[in-house]
Amino acid sequence: MKPTVRELKVYVPAKDFDLSKKFYAALGFDLTEAWGGNFDGRLGPTIFRLQNYYVEDWANNLMLQFEVEDAQAWYDHVKPIIDSGEYAPARIMEPSMHDGALITHVTDPSGVLLIFIQ
Repeated sequence: MKPTVRELKVYVPAKDFDLSKKFYAALGFDLTEAWGGNFDGRLGPTIFRLQNYYVEDWANNLMLQFEVEDAQAWYDHVKPIIDSGEYAPARIMEPSMHDGALITHVTDPSGVLLIFIQ
């Protein structure tokens, strides 16, 4: 019998843990407390573990890619959240085409790049 995997959970660093929790909740992730004081962020079939731990080089090189039905809708949803200024230094780029895919790039408050790709 071959071993299987039921779930993959990526650990995401947070420079300001409370700010990151609020940011991901504002995006629509359901946050639940997890082992060690961390939080699991779920949205649809995706899950990641937000941890109260931060290394700048790691955060600035971590990317999470979400395959979505509508990258423009994600831009429209996230833009006012970013524009509120509440989650600085989070930022967003206008959707753009790359190799036939529409992509919205969002950088979370810790420097982690979120890629919403249609």
